[in-house]
Amino acid sequence: MTTRRNFIKKAAIGTAAASVGGVLPGFSAKSYNSIIGANDKIRMAAIGVNSRGNALAEGFANEKNCEVTYVCDVDNRAMDKCSLTVLKNGGNTPKQEKDIRKLLEYKDIDAVFIATPEHWHAPAALMAMKAGKHVYLEKPTGHNPAENEILMEAVKKYKVVAATGMQRRSWPNVINAVQEVRSGAIGDVFFSKCWYSNNRPSIGVGKATEVPEWLDWELWQGPAPRVSNYKDNYLHYNWHWFYNWGTGEAGNNGVHFIDVVRWAMGLTFPTAVNSSGGRYYYNDDWEFPDSQVINFEFGNEKLITWEGKSAHGRGIENSSVGAIFYGSEGSLVLGGGNAYKIYDKNDKEIKNVTSDMGFTAGDTINPTQLLDHYHFLNFLDGIRKGTALNADINVGCISSTLALLGNIAQRTKSSFMTNPVNGRILDNKEAQSMWGREYQKGWEMTI
Repeated sequence: MTTRRNFIKKAAIGTAAASVGGVLPGFSAKSYNSIIGANDKIRMAAIGVNSRGNALAEGFANEKNCEVTYVCDVDNRAMDKCSLTVLKNGGNTPKQEKDIRKLLEYKDIDAVFIATPEHWHAPAALMAMKAGKHVYLEKPTGHNPAENEILMEAVKKYKVVAATGMQRRSWPNVINAVQEVRSGAIGDVFFSKCWYSNNRPSIGVGKATEVPEWLDWELWQGPAPRVSNYKDNYLHYNWHWFYNWGTGEAGNNGVHFIDVVRWAMGLTFPTAVNSSGGRYYYNDDWEFPDSQVINFEFGNEKLITWEGKSAHGRGIENSSVGAIFYGSEGSLVLGGGNAYKIYDKNDKEIKNVTSDMGFTAGDTINPTQLLDHYHFLNFLDGIRKGTALNADINVGCISSTLALLGNIAQRTKSSFMTNPVNGRILDNKEAQSMWGREYQKGWEMTI
């Protein structure tokens, strides 16, 4: 049976062989170790550790010469749990700090990873950059497109290494699939469809209640405008479905394959966006669609669609998540894991690339645990050796902006044109008003 630690040892060898953050050709072990910073231990702080953050802490704690030295969360139970995770996997007990503002003052932190609720993603990343910390930011990179613009400018100013959690950009067979698309294996690719399917239950109608004793509710809200009452269906996961804090399924899961498709087809910002859908399955407090189709047009040449089904688990192409590329000579299907298939024009399978490392459907916390090592290593090598990041902040911000544009189209019930240079919405005042957001006084994002 393969344990995670044994896998990491094997994967490190495989990664080097694949030239994904590996030892540089022509270097002996001795000369490689003499490179400045090559063996420096990177001291990381974990920010937001309730679920996905706890999984990230486990992953980084298992990486060589990386130590999770601090955990930060407004839920003291989450900090205690994550501290045990770090101790089990990394062998050290991290210090705890509830307030990110205090945490970032500490000098014994080289880098942070951020897995907070989405309204905190960009503000936390900007604060970390200003403090001189390297950043690994979970998707989506921003709660709104304006935040993505700010982050792309900030990384240039503060000159830190900033990676995003678009981890499929580091998976070996996904990289191969992208190369197949780009090399013309299925001809000229003009259309791609991606999707996400899940059976999420109703979140019900929340009841006003006292703030739990384990939660700093004021700090949890942070940059977001204040709500009048705390309700019992806000935390921990359900914040995804409220406009004030989340980005719906498009930002939560759609962004992963929107990113892969955009990458494979060599696309950046679209020229037109529209969305259809609604909250059809349940009558509850969920504000985003549970059924949604977003269309992204790229001039008269390319089309991407994303289909989200949050309340129906029936997948597409035998996968709950994935993408299919349609080309002039065939098609390529990429499922949720590290595998893909190619079909000819007559729908005959001509190539099947498999992997025993894949996607665990229904796992909202750590669905791709073993594969994520490649992405973590790439970030750490970016800090140690200046290795090019597979998914830097620009990659994450552009793909996140596409998902958020889809949400804006959905909320305004409109189709609109966009500037292909920067994604800005054209000639639609209502949609343009949603490009940014209001912040709680004192929490505004400024570079």
